[in-house]
Amino acid sequence: MLCAAVSVLLGCDKNTGEQTMETMPQVAVSGPAERAPKALVPAGEFIMGSNKHDEEDLQQRFGLESPLFVTEHPAHKVTLPAFKMDVYEVSNGQYKEFLIRARGQGQVPTAWRYNGYGLARSQAEAMDVELLRQIAVEHFELDMDMDTRVMEREALILAMFNKQKEMDQLPVTGVSWKDADAFCTWRGERLPSEAEWEKAARSSEGYEYPWGNEWDDTRTNTGDNEDWEDGVAPVGAYQGNASPYGIYDLSGNAWEWVADGYDPYPGSQEDPAIYNHEHKVIRGGGGGLGHYAISYFFRNATRHSAAPEMQAEDVGFRCVAD
Repeated sequence: MLCAAVSVLLGCDKNTGEQTMETMPQVAVSGPAERAPKALVPAGEFIMGSNKHDEEDLQQRFGLESPLFVTEHPAHKVTLPAFKMDVYEVSNGQYKEFLIRARGQGQVPTAWRYNGYGLARSQAEAMDVELLRQIAVEHFELDMDMDTRVMEREALILAMFNKQKEMDQLPVTGVSWKDADAFCTWRGERLPSEAEWEKAARSSEGYEYPWGNEWDDTRTNTGDNEDWEDGVAPVGAYQGNASPYGIYDLSGNAWEWVADGYDPYPGSQEDPAIYNHEHKVIRGGGGGLGHYAISYFFRNATRHSAAPEMQAEDVGFRCVAD
C-alpha cells in the first residue's frame, strides 16, 4: 500500500493508513457553489423509461450477467417541477475543496492515495530529492514524459503540482453514495432524483442519447480513447456530448449516483427479485467499459445499481438545486 511504501505521502495515519485532513493539499477556494455552473431544466412532463427489448441478443453476445432493458420497463409519463442541475460532473478540484473546508464529512477517494493527487505542497517541500524522484515515478508516473532521474527538487515539485492541476479537472470518482450526498448537502443542494437525472438527459423530446436518437461514439468518452489516462476525460471535454438543456457528460465518462433506491417503476411486470432497494441507482455509463462499450450502457433510459458504500473508479456524481 502507498502509506506503507511512502509513509509521508498523503498525511497517512500510521495506525489506520487513512489520510488526515490536516495535510490535504490547499487549493484556492471560493463559495462552495460559485464554481459549479447550473443549467435550468424547466417544469413539465416527459417520458421516463422504455419498452425496449434485447432484440439483438446483446446479453449473450457480450456475456453480460443481467438481462438488458427490463429494469427500465414500462415507459411512463412523469411530471416534474423546474430544477437546476450542475452543467458538469463534480470535479476532483471541487471535491478536494469540500474535504478541506468540511472536515470529517467525506472520505478521500482511494485513487488519490496512489496517483499523487493527495500530496500536499508542504509535504513535498520537506522531502529530499531522492524521495521526490521516487514519488514522481511511482505515483505521478512523470517518467513517461521526462527524465526524473536528473531533475532537481524545484523542477520535480513544479512538475508534480502541474500534474495535480490537470487532475483538478477530472470528474471525481471513487466516492460512495454517502460521500456524494454529503458533498451536495454541504453545498446546500442534493443529489438528483432518478427522474430528474433522466429528464435532464433526454428532455421532453424523449431522446435516446443526450444529443439525439442516433448513437455516435465520437461524442462521448466510452473508455476506448487512449488520450485519457485511466479512461476518464476532463469534465466537458466532449462538446458534442450535451443534453438539450446544455448539460454535459450525462452519457459516458463516469457513471453518476442519483438519490433513489433501486426499485421497479410503477406498472412494472418484471420479477421484483431483480431489484434491491438497499442499492442506489447509477446512471449514464462510464469511461472504463472498454470492449463492453456498446451503446446500451450510454442511453438515457439505462439504469444500473450499486451498493451505496461502493467506491468505484468509474462512478462519480453531480448535484441539483431547486
